[in-house]
Amino acid sequence: MTKRLTYAALFMALTIILSSFSIPVPGGHFYFNKVVIFLAALIFTPTEAMLIAGIGAFLGDFFFYPAPMFVSLIVQGLVAYTIGIIVRDARKASKGRVFTALLVGSVITVVGYGLGRAFIYATPAYAIMKLPFDILASIIGAVLAYILYYLSGLSKTFQQLMKK
Repeated sequence: MTKRLTYAALFMALTIILSSFSIPVPGGHFYFNKVVIFLAALIFTPTEAMLIAGIGAFLGDFFFYPAPMFVSLIVQGLVAYTIGIIVRDARKASKGRVFTALLVGSVITVVGYGLGRAFIYATPAYAIMKLPFDILASIIGAVLAYILYYLSGLSKTFQQLMKK
């Protein structure tokens, strides 16, 4: 239990820290915390992933850009929980099921932040303007998480770490 809590805290800290690092792209920024949120959804239980992603994204926004912090709490928590529910156990799930779950998480991200922007900034036009970038950023985050999870050996490493 202590080990899971420690790894969860590490992922939450990474989510918070990576909320401040971004790559400027046309229409906004690509934030690396999305990759960590997707990975947390694959590694932890749905409830654990929801707390890591939701609270981590909330605190990241709170410290670095507070306007959308409540949107991030809800959207990222829902994304991680949904991915976790679809995949159940990434170690036993097919790669196709994992990729599908990540794409569903991307759709939730795009729709959630689109609605959140329309509400926060009181203009649907701003949300629509950001839509193409949000779609691209979510797909990039999903692909990077998929690659890191399967091609880097991260899945095997975490299986071993959680057993000890």
